[in-house]
Amino acid sequence: MAVERILKDEASEEKGERARMASFVGAMAIADLVKTTLGPKGMDKILQSTGRGREVTVTNDGATILKSLHIDNAAAKVLVDISKVQDDEVGDGTTSVVVLAGELLREAEKLVAAKIHPMTIIAGYRMAAECARNALLQKVVDNKENEEKFKLDLMKIAMTTLSSKILSQDKEHFAKLAVDAVLRLKGSTNLESIQIIKKPGSSLKDSFLDEGFILDKKIGIGQPKRIENAKILVANTAMDTDKVKIYGARVRVDSMSRVADIEAAEKQKMREKVDKIIAHGINCFVNRQLIYNFPEELFANAGILAIEHADFDGIERLALVTGGEIASTFDNPESVKLGHCKLIEEIMIGEDKLIHFSGVAMGQACTIVLRGASHHVLDEAERSLHDALCVLSQTVNDSRVLLGGGWPEMVMARDVDELARVTPGKKSHAIEAFSRALVAIPTIIADNAGLDSAELVAQLRAEHQKEGCAAGIDVITGSVGDMAELGISEAFKVKQAILLSATEAAEMILRVDEIITCAPRRREDRM
Repeated sequence: MAVERILKDEASEEKGERARMASFVGAMAIADLVKTTLGPKGMDKILQSTGRGREVTVTNDGATILKSLHIDNAAAKVLVDISKVQDDEVGDGTTSVVVLAGELLREAEKLVAAKIHPMTIIAGYRMAAECARNALLQKVVDNKENEEKFKLDLMKIAMTTLSSKILSQDKEHFAKLAVDAVLRLKGSTNLESIQIIKKPGSSLKDSFLDEGFILDKKIGIGQPKRIENAKILVANTAMDTDKVKIYGARVRVDSMSRVADIEAAEKQKMREKVDKIIAHGINCFVNRQLIYNFPEELFANAGILAIEHADFDGIERLALVTGGEIASTFDNPESVKLGHCKLIEEIMIGEDKLIHFSGVAMGQACTIVLRGASHHVLDEAERSLHDALCVLSQTVNDSRVLLGGGWPEMVMARDVDELARVTPGKKSHAIEAFSRALVAIPTIIADNAGLDSAELVAQLRAEHQKEGCAAGIDVITGSVGDMAELGISEAFKVKQAILLSATEAAEMILRVDEIITCAPRRREDRM
C-alpha cells in the first residue's frame, strides 16, 4: 500500500494501454461529431446552451461547434484547440483539421494494436506530412500577375468556401460581396475595417455591400439630417455634466439657491467645453458616451450633428475609416486629426434608421449589410461570410491556389503512397496509414452527400494515376468530375495549415502514455 499513496486521495491515473485507449476514443468521438458538417452536402448542428435564455445556435462551422462544447476528455481538448487555431489563423478548414487529425489517430490505433511503437508511427507521419506538402507545392497555381485571373480565383475560392455553408444558395452573390470587400483592403489582413451589420427582415439575397460606413445609430432630435463635406470629430468624453450628479459626494450648502449656483457653474463648464469642440470647425461630433440634452441643444444650434453612444467598435472603425483620431481633450484644436467624408445622411434598412457616411477618405473600409429571415440565419450567415473573408484576405497575400473537392487530398495520398513503397522498415506502415487518412476526407465528403464513397474514391484514385489530372468528387452530380471546369478552388494556405496542424495534433495525442487526473478540492462544510 505504501507505493499507492504517492498521489493524493481520489486522484486517478491511467497508464499505458488504457490511457492511449482513452485519448484515441475521445479524439475520434470529436472527429465523428463534426464529420457530418464537412463538404457541400454537410449538415448543420443545433447547439443549445443550458444557461439563462437557453440560446440556440445553428451552425456548420467546425470551430463554433467545438468551442461551445464542454469536454472532459484531454485528447478531445487538443482537437478543439487546433480547430480554434485554424479559425484564427486562416478562418476556414476548421472541420477538416479535426477530421484529418481524427483519421490519423484512427489509423494509428490500428498500428499500435499491431505492436508498432508510437514513436515509429510519429516518425512515419512526419515524413509523410513533409512529402504531402511538397506534393501540393508542385501543383499550386499562382495567378498573382494576371489581375483578371486572380480575381476569378478569388471568386472561385469564395464560392467553394461558401458552398458548405448556409449561404450556398446565393453563393455567387455573397462571393462577390466578399471578394469586393477584401480587394478593398489592398492586402491587409485586418478584417476590422469590414463592418458587418445584421438586420433581420427580407431575404439573404438582399444583402449588399456599401462603399461607405454605416453607423447603427439614429440621428438626434432637431439636428440636421444630412451634411455635405462633413468634418467629423470622433471623441470619447463625458458630455453629461451639466446637472449636478451627486453620487456619494456630499455637498454642504446653506440654502437652495447655492445648489442653483453650483448647477449654473456646471452648466457654464459644459458650455465652455462645447464651445471648445465647436472651435474645431466641425459639423459632426460623434461621441462614445452619453450627450445630455443641454449640450445636444448647443450642438444643434451650431448646426452640428451630434451622435451619442456609438458603440466602441463602431467608433474605432469610424475613426479608421474617416481618417480621424479619437480625441478626449479639446484644448488645442490644431493637434486633433479630424475625419472627413463627403456626405452624411440617414438611411432606412428594414424599419431601422442608420447613419450613412459616404465618400470616406480611406477607401479600405466598407460595410456589408446582411439581411435574413431570423437571428439564427443572420448569425450563421455572418460566420460563413467571416470564413470567406478570412480565407480571401489570406489568399490576397499568399496567392497560391489549389483545386478543391477532394483533389488535394488525392494528390497528397498518391505521393505519400509512393514514399511508403520506397521506405524500408516499419515506418512505411505509418506512411501508408497517413495516405489512408488523407483519402478519408474525400470519402467523408462523398458519404455526407449519400453517395457510394468506396466506388467513387476508387475511381478517383485510378484517375489520379494519370499526369495532370484534375479529378475530384462532384457532389452535385454524384460522380467524379473535373474540378478545374467546375471552378472549385481552395487556398493553398488553408490546405497547408490543415495538413500541418492535424499532423502535429495527432502526434501530440500519440505521445501520451499516462493520464493523471487531479483530485478536486474538497469543499469544507461551512456550517
